[in-house]
Amino acid sequence: MKIFTLDTTLRDGTQGEAVSFSVDDKLVIAQKLDELGIDYIEGGWPGSNPKDEEFFRRARDLRLKHARLTAFGSTRFARNPVHEDRNVAKLIEAQTPAIAVFGKSWDLHTSRALGVTEEQNLELVTDTVAYLKQHGREVIFDAEHFFDGYLHNPDFALRVLEAAKRAGADVLVLCDTNGGTLPARLSEICAEVRKRFDGVLGIHAHNDSDVAVANTLAAVEQGFTHVHGCMNGYGERCGNANLCSVLANLELKLGHTTIGAEKLQSLAAVARFVAELANLPLRRDQPYVGQSAFAHKGGIHVSAVLKDSATYEHVSPEAVGNRQRVLVSDLSGRSNIVYKLQQHGLADRLTEDARRILLERIKQMEYEGYELEAAEGTFELLVREALNPGVHFFDVESYEVTTRMQAPGSRSSASVTIRAQDGIHTATGTGHGPVHALDVCLRKCLSKLYPRIAEVRLTDYKVRVLDSKKGTAARVRVLVEWSDHRKSWSTVGVSENVIEASWSALVDAIRLELMRLTEQDDSIEKAVEDYCWGV
Repeated sequence: MKIFTLDTTLRDGTQGEAVSFSVDDKLVIAQKLDELGIDYIEGGWPGSNPKDEEFFRRARDLRLKHARLTAFGSTRFARNPVHEDRNVAKLIEAQTPAIAVFGKSWDLHTSRALGVTEEQNLELVTDTVAYLKQHGREVIFDAEHFFDGYLHNPDFALRVLEAAKRAGADVLVLCDTNGGTLPARLSEICAEVRKRFDGVLGIHAHNDSDVAVANTLAAVEQGFTHVHGCMNGYGERCGNANLCSVLANLELKLGHTTIGAEKLQSLAAVARFVAELANLPLRRDQPYVGQSAFAHKGGIHVSAVLKDSATYEHVSPEAVGNRQRVLVSDLSGRSNIVYKLQQHGLADRLTEDARRILLERIKQMEYEGYELEAAEGTFELLVREALNPGVHFFDVESYEVTTRMQAPGSRSSASVTIRAQDGIHTATGTGHGPVHALDVCLRKCLSKLYPRIAEVRLTDYKVRVLDSKKGTAARVRVLVEWSDHRKSWSTVGVSENVIEASWSALVDAIRLELMRLTEQDDSIEKAVEDYCWGV
């Protein structure tokens, strides 16, 4: 069965805490959603703010190939004739082929929020829907708070739907606006509505009870063919139904058609794209599209996945554009290491003893506080050192760093001495902080021997306290992200001294780059490739 999709990321999604898009962001996202195959893109409320008005004005130049851009607004104000209502006029001026308009279907709201009678509320719905239809628009009527309204006064809630239907609404959408309805009850109400109304019925679920996706699927099982949601579950309070999960479940679990199997393979990429523009991290544990959705850590799990991925994966990762990952940590068995190496034909280059030693070293490091799941650069260095035990580039003889406060800020100075194959090298330098100063000095020491290390740049730096009960004496884990303009990777250091932990991560990053430059073994890079995707 074909299920139509309405994405409201650009409208309801932006009502979520910390979610904000510029007009340019919204235009780019609309284009991306169109490419994904979404049927309706709800762009915002043109009568509510200048940003949405500008969006709809500029959106006229979008060349959408599939999606119908949709403006959102409310029924007319009780004091205004529909043809004089400013908000209704703005919906028409947006020039979108479809308009979603919401009306009250809970008598509590008509009496308390609007201060009108039930009959007056029905007139608001009828007048607005009919007026929009007269202007040639496809009208999607959102029955706000429908499930709460139905439980309190089912006769009135159904009369609101009847009023919208008679006025010409193309789609009747039941909204669980407060997100408090559980699937069993929602399914019963949807079944009753389906008996009474033909045509296209839709569902708009919020996630306040953590069942928005389940509620959406329950409505579809009762014959509803129009679903609303937001990418990554963004939205007010606890969010809207996560459209990523809704699409994957409808296509892969229930056998319905939404965007189609081919475009579903772009789902993870679009989810990451939207998250990047929202400037929010994509939840690692987000079903289907999260980085951990198909990640395996326990040794027994990995051993089984090596034999048959279906043992611990409910669908193929590739079906939603994701990938299988095997994590390396203190929970790892030998299968984890073998998996990493076998992927690209490296397993035969390590003996059984070498693999065992590598695994024990990893477990010891994790015990000490290292986190190799997030520091794939450090793991790559361990693998390269295991494969090339005789390769050695330099030893650190000493390092020193000081920071002096002076108006208008502070300045750090450092001195580093290393022993390389051609002798002792010492360098001094200054930086914007102690880590930067140490980085400058280390590169000075090595630059004549290895000039290409200048291409490596620090791009992110994070510090985490591991045992906070010890206060300022606590161990810290420093995670540093690097880039050489081709790829990015992270290295990690652990110590009671934040400078020492940072220095350890810095030295590992330089050692790794030297390994790469001298060995030039692409197969190793592929085996431990960076799983932190960019968009």
